[in-house]
This record gives sequence, C-alpha cells and structure tokens, in this order.
Amino acid sequence: MADHTQQARWHTDGKFFRAGAARVELRAVTYGPFPAACAASLDEDLARIAAAGFNALRVYEMPDRELLDAAARQRLWVFGGLKWGHSADFFRHPELLVAARVALAAGLRETADHPALAAIYVGNEVPADLARWLGPLRLRRALEGLIAHGRRVAPEVMFAYANYPSTEYLEPENADFTAFNVYLEEEPALRGYIKRLHHIAGDRPLVISEFGLDSRRNGLHQQAATLDWALSAARDLETAGLTIYAWSDRWWNAGAEVLDWDFGLVDRHGKAKPALEIVTQRLTAARPADPVPEVLVSVIVCTRNGRARIGRCLQALAGLLDQRHEVLVVDDGSSDGTADFVATAFPQVRLLRLQPGGLSAARNAGAAAARGDIFAFTDDDCEPDIEWLERLRRVFAERRFAAVGGPNLPPRPRSWREAVVCAAPGAPSHVLLDDEEAEHLPGCNLAVTRDAFAAIGGFDPVFHTAGDDVDFCWRLRDAGLRLGFAAGAFVWHWRRPSLCAFLRQQLGYGHAEQLLLRKHPQRFSNRGGACWQGFVYGGGPVRAMAQSIIAHGPMGTAGYQAILNRMLPLRGLDSRFASTATRLILHAVALLQPRLRAWARNRTLRLGTTRRFRHATPKPSAEFALASTAGRDRAALLQLLLANGWTAGGATAAWDVEKDGTRVLLATECGEGLGSHTLVRVWGDRALARAALA
Repeated sequence: MADHTQQARWHTDGKFFRAGAARVELRAVTYGPFPAACAASLDEDLARIAAAGFNALRVYEMPDRELLDAAARQRLWVFGGLKWGHSADFFRHPELLVAARVALAAGLRETADHPALAAIYVGNEVPADLARWLGPLRLRRALEGLIAHGRRVAPEVMFAYANYPSTEYLEPENADFTAFNVYLEEEPALRGYIKRLHHIAGDRPLVISEFGLDSRRNGLHQQAATLDWALSAARDLETAGLTIYAWSDRWWNAGAEVLDWDFGLVDRHGKAKPALEIVTQRLTAARPADPVPEVLVSVIVCTRNGRARIGRCLQALAGLLDQRHEVLVVDDGSSDGTADFVATAFPQVRLLRLQPGGLSAARNAGAAAARGDIFAFTDDDCEPDIEWLERLRRVFAERRFAAVGGPNLPPRPRSWREAVVCAAPGAPSHVLLDDEEAEHLPGCNLAVTRDAFAAIGGFDPVFHTAGDDVDFCWRLRDAGLRLGFAAGAFVWHWRRPSLCAFLRQQLGYGHAEQLLLRKHPQRFSNRGGACWQGFVYGGGPVRAMAQSIIAHGPMGTAGYQAILNRMLPLRGLDSRFASTATRLILHAVALLQPRLRAWARNRTLRLGTTRRFRHATPKPSAEFALASTAGRDRAALLQLLLANGWTAGGATAAWDVEKDGTRVLLATECGEGLGSHTLVRVWGDRALARAALA
C-alpha cells in the first residue's frame, strides 16, 4: 500500500480552498472517460499532468483506489463524479435516483479514507429542458439529498454540483463550493460572467469546473491563446480555481467515442499540442507581482470592551501577506482592560485611548491619526483573511472606486445557537447595484481613500453603535463617488454567540435606522424600511426558491437562464445542527427579527405589505413520452410545431408552445444506457397535441 500520509485533505477556506493549513489554488484538468481500447499508461499520463503544473484531476465517475493511488504518487488530488441517470426523468423512474444513492455510498465506502480524494460532483449539467420539466425546486432538492447522503458517509470529502449557465438556478444550498462549466470564447465575456458567478456563489468558493476550446474548429494556436487568458482571468477575478477541459482528445460519451471535436491538451496519440506548453508556462511560473501602487494602508479597528475578542482580530492582522500597512486600535473608553491588553500583547500596534464617544467618533479619530492614504476599517470581532488587503488594493488600482469592500463571512458555528444566528436574517450585508459596484458596504469590511473620506467629512458622530456605515456609503454616492466590491477580500465576522445577544443587536439596528430615517427620509418607504436600489446579499447561494421566477427564454432555449427572487437567499442552517427544533427556532427568530427592528425604528410591530410572486401553473391534463427516433428530439419537434401554427411561450412561461388554448412542454431524455424519449406535458386538448406531434 502506498504511503499517502503527506497528502493533506482539502477543505474550504472562506472563498478559497486549503490543503491542511495551507491555502491552495485548484489547478485541475479533466481526465477521461476513455474508450475501452485506449492503452494509455495511467502513471505516465499523471506524471505528465503533474509536470505541467496541475495539482488535481477531474474525472466523471467515482474514482477507484487504483486511480487515487496513482494520483497520490504524483501529488495530485482527485475530484470525482457520480455517474447516474440525471438526464432522464428520475422522478418518473425513481429507481435511477435510488441507484445513484447506492452507487455514491458504495464508492465512498471504498475510497473516502483516501487522502487523494478531494471532492465529489453529484451531477454534471442536468439538461436545461429536463430541469424545467422536472421542476427547478424539486430537482435542486434531489441534488441536495445526494450531497447530504454522501456527507453522512464521508464527512471529510467536499461535495458540489457541476452547474452551467442554462441552469443557474440549480445551485444546491448545502454544497461546499459553487462549480460552473463555462465555455466562452472571448475574454471580456468570461471576465464579466465570473463576476456574476461570484454573487451566485454567495459565501462559497467559486470554481470553474470546465473550460476549454475545440482545436479542431478553432485551430491549435487559438486554443492555446484562449486557455492562457482564461487562466489569467480565473486568478485575477478571485476564483478558487479553474479546470481545463480536457487532457486528451480521446473521449468516450453516451456509449461511443467522440470523434468530431478535439478539446485535449494532447492529441489522440498523446502528442502535446501548443496549448500544453502555454498552460505549463502559466501554471509553473511564479505569480507576477500585482501592479498596485505602494500606498500605505491604515487598518483601523475601533473597540469598546472588546478584551475577549480583539486578540484574534489583531493576530489575523499580524498575519496579513500585505506588508505595506499599519494597524491602529482606537479604544473607545473601554472599562474591561482592552487598551492595556492591546498595549502589552501587541506592542507593534498603534493605540489611541479615548473617552467614550461612540463608534463614528472613534473611526474619525482613527482616520485623523492614520498615516496611510487608504483607511481600511474592520471590527474587533472580525478576523481578516491573509489576502484581505492585497485583494482590496487590486480593486483600488483600477482607479474607478473611492471605497472598496468585500464579504463578511461567519466562521463555522460551534453550537446550535450560533448556527441559528448565522442563518437568521439581519446580519451585516453588502448591497450591490451590479456585479462590480456596491450601494452599501458594511463597516466591518470597508476601505476608503483619504481624499474621499475628507470630501464627505468622515463618519457622522450621531451614530454611536450602528448605521454609521450606511450613512457613510449613502453620502459617498451622493457626492458622486463609487463603491467597488472585491469578492475575494473577505473577513471572518463572528456573529452574536446567543439568541438574546442577537435580538438585542437587532433592536440596536432598529434604533440606528430611526436616526437614518431622520437624516435620509427620501431613502425610506412609508413603512419606515430602507429602499435599496440594489440587492441585499444574504450570503447564501442564489438558487431556485418556492416563489422564484426564472427567465428560461422562449421555449426554454436561453443560453443564460437568470433567476429573479423577491429576496436573495440567506445562508442555510449548518447541517451539523439541523433538526426539527433548530428549524423551528430559526423560523421564530426570522419572524421576530424584522419586527424588533420595526419597533425600535418607529414603535410598531407591523411590517409593510409584501407583494408575492404568484405564478402557479395549472395541473397538466396529460403527460406521455414519444420514442426519439432519428432526428425527432425536442428541437425537431418544436420546429414541427412552430411550422404548423403553434407559437412560442414567453420567457418565463412554464410551457414551450401553445395553440388554441392548448399548451405543450417538451423535454428529451438522453444519456448512456437510458434510452431516448421526448417527454410531453399538455395543458388543454391532449388529442390536439398528439396529432400535432404525430
């Protein structure tokens, strides 16, 4: 048995990954499946893959120990895949989903202890037409069920679903990371879409789980150039890594070798293409220094009676990779010895001792004493990531934004109480106008230039405990200044440790909103709630909910099928503490939280009325399947219907075509060993639909 004790397990690390204690960038390539007659040497291939700078493989089946051992010999990790019948209606044929659960558990029992196994994808690109047929919410929950089942068997393995743009709404709530297969052949388009995907991922790492270019149609040198800029984009835009599709031109799919496209870095005979050299240079070269001006950043931490928590914050700041910074602690009249503790334990930190004056006054005092040209504010209950300042600097270097911030992520909860607080509404959140520009950045992760700070006069001292950051951001925008968002510049932000402390915090937020309402009445509704122009991000992945509206496009053919939720999803309840009791408590807290804020704001427990999306679809009158003989799949049948006077449904319709009050939805099942049928759902005249499809 090979010795794999030196190969550390992979885990998530905020928006990134770590192996053991070290942060690691995913540099993966897909491997197989190959035709049975393929005589390639596993060890020889994996040695070449490792020499090219890759650190991981993605395979499309559950890996066996032979593959894992070979990968470990080359210091490679493996991202496996569950192969099952997700390209058919597995609710109509439940044995397919049962078989998937059995195969997942059996594979994990054999290999879960192997340190080379990093993660399992429980599915790969459920076809968009079938996802629409099955129902997005029902399908998402089936994927979540597979992840939960796998995690029970192998808690040390990461799990995800390999999604793609046509089904953005299928993000599982309980996945460890968000993964998207993306094929965009122009660099600006890829960069723009990665920025969007960060907001779909929420708090989680974002992985590009497939990216490649067919050299047969585009040429060898175009393939090489495209992979070069794609790797650069993935790094620049703070993904957790990118997976190149594929290692070899040889590929087996749906029971046959694919011979009409060539995505490999090596050809069908194992000969390297120009792309392999370019990729190797990109992956093995030292990362160039960021083109960021050598500007001193002043990190300002304000505290009052934070003796029990500020130590972790200052230790994290001492570990920042960015060395061009200073740290100022502003003690706002603490009575618990905070200032003496900081002076003794962290002598390298500049310390300001003030009489109690409130949070805004303390932040202004810190800015007045700061030496830097950028002020980076965080709180004493936060632990900035080691790359926090580096990633903020990169956005400032674009010279488009006067202020920049990133996410604040809750650390893994240690109790059911912390788990409920992490999943409850009311946490500090960023508000985004688009994929790059923010309307609001929480004060626990907010950096601003000295000039912009001075231009608006700093923070308003009327805000003593909360609301100061909202007022500050609104005044920046009113002054014509812009706020940028850096998805990878995160801080760990400890939430309140008990439900009582959390609810007291919500009362405090309500009092702050009362002050904001007096100062900015035009930004509030008649009921007293803030009216945001952008979306408030709650940390959870953007996914199909019970009342979601999905823009499928005419006849469900949109390549990018966006989702519209009335409210963006919150973080899910940590599975270790998920029980009937904790779900009930979370529900009660979610009901109470906005009412406490409303009471503190304007002495009422009533909330504004909320318009709910109502788009229930009537029960279909018939469902049946047609054998998909040569050329008669969904696309061909839709063209037949359109040619005979049927009209396409709207972008958000639950059907494809309609005629004389009868509506029809089609989905073609496909996949190796599954047979091929086109499923038909009818609302209205079944005979009319059958005759039209005959």
